[in-house]
Amino acid sequence: YLMNVSLDGFVNTPDGSVDWTVVDEELHSWFNDETARTDAFLYGRRLHEVMAYWQTSDEDPNATPAMLEFGRIWRQRPKIVFSSTLPAPEPADPAANTRVVRTDPVAELARLQDEIPGDLSVGGPSLAAEFVRRDLVDVYRLVVHPVVLGAGTPFWPALDRPRNLRLFERREFGSGAVELGYERA
Repeated sequence: YLMNVSLDGFVNTPDGSVDWTVVDEELHSWFNDETARTDAFLYGRRLHEVMAYWQTSDEDPNATPAMLEFGRIWRQRPKIVFSSTLPAPEPADPAANTRVVRTDPVAELARLQDEIPGDLSVGGPSLAAEFVRRDLVDVYRLVVHPVVLGAGTPFWPALDRPRNLRLFERREFGSGAVELGYERA
């Protein structure tokens, strides 16, 4: 489960904005490396809509080299979107490399783990909450930005018991963001 997060634990503002994140070339290159190590992405509808930019990012004249690289890597990876409202992507567009799933995410996770060898990355706090509550997340990566939002969508869902984690990685970026990698203790 990897997301940008504010110091006070929110992934976006109350209106859904993420314009408070500072993703410079250094941090983007780190995201590129993480994306290259991922075999498939599991998204909720809202994060899928945010990430849709990357489907055509190579057409953006303002895209930086790191952004162009991210788009190339991201487009190659399968995206599984859990939504009851999104229409299925056109089958004639294999470039989208996306499928919409309408079944229970937890039940689908077991099937996906059999189908896709390697690392599955879950994104989107609502979808991730389903896995976090059931203790199905092996690794948590928070890119903490030096900003306090005061409100928004929390990274962590309400839990019925504590989760003990072990810090295995910490990296500071020039932008002031800090990546914290935790795994189950």
